[in-house]
Amino acid sequence: MIGRDGVVGASSGLDGSEALNRAIVQVAGSGVMIDPRAARAAIKASESLRANFYRSDQLMLALAQQSAVCNAKHQLEERLCRWLLRTHDLTGDDDMPLTQEFLGQMLGVRRTSVSLAASQLQSAEMIHYKRGHIRMSDREQMLECACECYAVVKDQTRRLIGQKPNLTEGSCVG
Repeated sequence: MIGRDGVVGASSGLDGSEALNRAIVQVAGSGVMIDPRAARAAIKASESLRANFYRSDQLMLALAQQSAVCNAKHQLEERLCRWLLRTHDLTGDDDMPLTQEFLGQMLGVRRTSVSLAASQLQSAEMIHYKRGHIRMSDREQMLECACECYAVVKDQTRRLIGQKPNLTEGSCVG
């Protein structure tokens, strides 16, 4: 998941010969696109740019690994809170145009499982949702519910690209 803190395809700028993944835009925003050849030339000319692209690539690997561990280890409600908090961090918006189908794909579960988990979060007044739209209504409670992977991701992001952490940790009361 990439937002205000990342680069899609950083490895192609670091002399990668082909894209290793496909990007799907789920939430509207703005970005900048650069031809890989131009990126490689700019990176070759700037040590600091090369270091930033490398750290961004490292972050993507670390986040993918953390996501795999999280999906295997934690309950769906905790993972959904982590995912919604991360989306909130990347967009800066309480309103998220996310379908349960898409969340199911991202969390590795069926849409019906996301529906049940989202219902629990809505009953606890952490979110309000309707078809294709989720609004975070209680970030502090979401932070308490999210698994420790959210803090790990925030720390990895801060360490690799310098964002300051803004979170508290806790456990979900189901």
